[in-house]
Amino acid sequence: MRLRPFCAVLAAASLTVTAFAPSALAHGSPSRETKRPVATGSGGAVSSADLDASKAGIAVLRHGGNAIDAAVATATTLGVTEPFVAGPGGGGYMVIYLAKQHRVITLDSRETCASGCSPTMFVDPSTGKPLPFEQARRSGLSVGVPGMVATWAKSIRQYGRKSFAQDLQPAVQRAKSGFTIDSTFRQMEQASLPDLQTFAASRKLFLTKSGQPLPVGATLRNPDLARTYTQLAKYGPGYFYRGALGADVAQAADDPDVVPGVADFPIRKGTMTRADLADYTVPTRQPTHVTYRGEDIYGMAPSSSGGLTVGEALNILSRWNLSKEPRAKALFQYLEASRLAFADRNAYIGDTDYVDVPQHGLLDPDYAKTRSCLIKNTALTSPVAPGNPYPPYGGCGSTAASGTAGAEGINTNHLVTADKWGNVVSYTNTIEQLAGSGITVPGRGFLLNNEMTDFDFAPSTPGSYDPNLPAAGKRPRSSMSPTIALRNGRLDFAVGSPGGKTIITTVLQILVNHLDFGMSLPDAIAAPRVSQSNTPTSSAEPAFYNSAIAATLTNRYGEQFTKLTGDVLPLDSQIGDATGLVSLGGGRYLAAAEPVRSGGGSALVVHPHR
Repeated sequence: MRLRPFCAVLAAASLTVTAFAPSALAHGSPSRETKRPVATGSGGAVSSADLDASKAGIAVLRHGGNAIDAAVATATTLGVTEPFVAGPGGGGYMVIYLAKQHRVITLDSRETCASGCSPTMFVDPSTGKPLPFEQARRSGLSVGVPGMVATWAKSIRQYGRKSFAQDLQPAVQRAKSGFTIDSTFRQMEQASLPDLQTFAASRKLFLTKSGQPLPVGATLRNPDLARTYTQLAKYGPGYFYRGALGADVAQAADDPDVVPGVADFPIRKGTMTRADLADYTVPTRQPTHVTYRGEDIYGMAPSSSGGLTVGEALNILSRWNLSKEPRAKALFQYLEASRLAFADRNAYIGDTDYVDVPQHGLLDPDYAKTRSCLIKNTALTSPVAPGNPYPPYGGCGSTAASGTAGAEGINTNHLVTADKWGNVVSYTNTIEQLAGSGITVPGRGFLLNNEMTDFDFAPSTPGSYDPNLPAAGKRPRSSMSPTIALRNGRLDFAVGSPGGKTIITTVLQILVNHLDFGMSLPDAIAAPRVSQSNTPTSSAEPAFYNSAIAATLTNRYGEQFTKLTGDVLPLDSQIGDATGLVSLGGGRYLAAAEPVRSGGGSALVVHPHR
């Protein structure tokens, strides 16, 4: 998702961020470069949701940094300009292609549950039933130990060319100088208004004195975040995980600064300790891997479900030559493959440090045959039962478990970077829902995640197996799907998207558009989207819902669609917000972002080709 810049024309003497205070907010903004969704050139590339963030990555590349340095510079700047979906209070997954080694590695910076977590933490003891989602989300209970800072530091230390302090500098400067609020940013404030109004520090930083969204055209500075980044640059990640900053994070989660009378339910406190932060680590995991249409597709293994679910769906689709089929039939098969893969996702995938996940089976082409055989000429009825991914595989449609879908936010961000040496990063990160838990760390300038609500609050049926229940130290199942594709051992393209569980279908549909339908990557990203996640109807963007092909899918194949809409438009009617890049050979890249969704993204290269 997306937030736009706000630039200020105010005195910077004060270090207090107060809505409409002279040091924080002003009207009018300087002239700005035009944001473009496609760029072609050499020397390296960056594509993200925001122009200032993409410029930060390009600046690092121009000063000798590599793709890893650029990814961190871009991500930390998104923490300034896209604070409702990014920043130090969250986590994510980084997939890295190291060109010299022809190797793909992945870093798991998913948030972990505090030591006080239990399988029943989201069950109301007074009723014995799961808490309503918003009560769980807008609370300290929902906050997991953030992994973002640890990933930034580890990726630079192991694979970067610059220092952590150097890569933080563009974000420090942007936080000090500010950025201009546009209509997309204001829509995000409107959508998250109850959350921001509930907590004093959030209200002070992001809203007017009367508690309303900031006006379009104003400029917001965030000196608190500038100071936080400056201290991280000086003291390193230990300042977050073992120092004063970590103490403030734990305090904010455990005793939120609630504004009385806003929420119509009690705001629950968290259980995070300083020891929980000190114990946090970023595992390096083996990527998932499948072959599809001559491409080696690499993705993120659990704790994310993205790589396994996208990979299984691709294996199912390998049964057909989609490029030779009528488009409606091919899209029908795409929807059904996604339906079946999601049934398995919900039943089997969780944090592999806590549960056994049949990764080999889920990505085995022979297992995919037991799923693809279920796809005939009529849409299956959801919820479809999961298969049995334990060899020897049974016959067509054999089952072994039930699954729980769970709730998942759609407000994330994705970025891609590449450098002149051929290294590439595909990086999805988030604070989960729009504005996360709603809790801003007082005096620190960033919001805290609500990632723990990605756990299942309870099994689908009492006493049944559920791989995604909370536990102390456990990472909740994610759908983030940063993806890198190689052809003949060399980079071909990289792609990813925000969107909660629709991340999986967005990435899958882009892959089908690009590899099967022959669309360029920019066209594959821009095409109307539809998402099927083992639900009775598929969620469709208005452009898809109103299309002739949707009518054919309903009339001929029995597919049913729900048109996306909501209180805040067009924000609520969109699926995903993808970015990607393609290697053109000879050190040249094409970088691509959304042309329209969420106001459009920003693709840049170091040396543009005119």
